[in-house]
Amino acid sequence: MTFLALFSLAAWVWLALFRGGFWRADQRLGDRTAPVPARWPSVVAVVPARDEAATIGDVIAAHMAAAYPGDFAVILVDDNSNDGTGDIARAAADGSDRLRIIDGAPLPHGWTGKLWAVHQGLTAATARGRPDYILLTDADIVLAPDTLTRLVAKAEAEGLSLASLMARLDARGLWGGLLVPAFVFFFQKLYPFPLSNDPNETSAAAAGGCMLVRAADLGAAGGAAAIHDQLIDDCALARAVKDLTPATRTWIGLADDEATSLRDNRSLSSIWTMVARTAYAQLGFSPFMLALAIIGMGLIYLAPPLIALGYAAHEDGLAAGLALIAWAIMARLYYPTLKLYGGEAWQAAALPLAGALYAAMTVDSAIRHWRGRGGQWKGRHYDLSKTS
Repeated sequence: MTFLALFSLAAWVWLALFRGGFWRADQRLGDRTAPVPARWPSVVAVVPARDEAATIGDVIAAHMAAAYPGDFAVILVDDNSNDGTGDIARAAADGSDRLRIIDGAPLPHGWTGKLWAVHQGLTAATARGRPDYILLTDADIVLAPDTLTRLVAKAEAEGLSLASLMARLDARGLWGGLLVPAFVFFFQKLYPFPLSNDPNETSAAAAGGCMLVRAADLGAAGGAAAIHDQLIDDCALARAVKDLTPATRTWIGLADDEATSLRDNRSLSSIWTMVARTAYAQLGFSPFMLALAIIGMGLIYLAPPLIALGYAAHEDGLAAGLALIAWAIMARLYYPTLKLYGGEAWQAAALPLAGALYAAMTVDSAIRHWRGRGGQWKGRHYDLSKTS
C-alpha cells in the first residue's frame, strides 16, 4: 500500500516539475498589440462540413464578419451532407463573395472523411495561385472578429509555420463541468504546450478547430495527403510541419474568447463518443499500450483518493498521508485549467472521477475497434490500424 502511494506521489511530482509546466495553462494568444506586418498576407480558410446544420450558419456568419485587413476567402467543403448544410451556409454568407462552397467527392479507401474534405478544399484554394496562409478550421468553431488578424500578426512576428488555438469548449451542465476541463488538462499533459512551442523540443501539437498554417510549409509537409489516414490529424500535421527543418516553429495556445466550440457537451454520450472515436488510435491500436494506459491511470488518478479515503480499512497511516499529498498535488496542478472554465478550487478534487470515466472511454474505444466500429463519426467508421 505504501509503495503504491509513493509511486503515485512520485508521478505527480514528476509531472509538476519535469513536464514543461503544462499544468500552468499559460500559453495564450496574448494581448492585441503584436507588431503589424508590413503587408497583410492572403489567407484562405478551409472548412470541412458533414451534416453541420446546427452550427454552420453561425460559423459562416462569423467568418463573413472577420475584420481581417488582408485578402481572406472561405472554402466550405460540403461532404455529402443530408441536412441542408450547404444551403444554410450560403444563406449565412448573404451573398458575400468571400465564401465558396464545393461539393465533396465520394470518400476514397484509406482516407478519413475530414482529411479527404480538407484535401479537396486545399486543392480548390491553390487552383488560382497559392495563398500565403491556410486557415484549417471546423464547422462548429466560431472565431471572434479579430482572431485571424491576431493569429496572422503572431505568426508573422515570430516566424511561425503553424499557429493553433485550442477552442474554448462547452462545459455546461454536470457532465460538461466534470469532463471538459479534465479533457483540456489531459490534452495538455499528453502534448505539453510549452514544449510544443519550443523549437528545440521534439514535442508537437495543434488543435484541429483552429490551425493557421503557412501554405508553403503545408505543401512541403505533404498537405492532407501525408496524414490522410490519421484520426488524430491535428497533432499529426503539427508533427509533419515541425519536422520540416530544425528551425521550424509551431505554436499552440488555449483560447479565451478567440475561438469557441458550438458542440454541445451537456450529455455524457456526446463527450463519450468524441473520446472513444480516437482514444485507441492514440495508443497506436496496441493492446499492450491499452493495458499500460489503464494501469497507469489507475495508479496515478485513482490510487491517491482510494488509499487516502480507505485508511479505516488498511490502517496504513504513512500510505494514507503520502496518498493525500499526491491527491493535493493533483488538484493543485489541475486547478489552473479548471479555473479557465469557471471551476472552484474544491472541484479540482474530483479529477480522479473524471480520470476513471476517461479510462472507461478508452477501453470502449478499443472494444469498438475490435468489433470493426473504430473511429465512427458522422455515419462513417474507419478501421485504419492496418494502413496507418
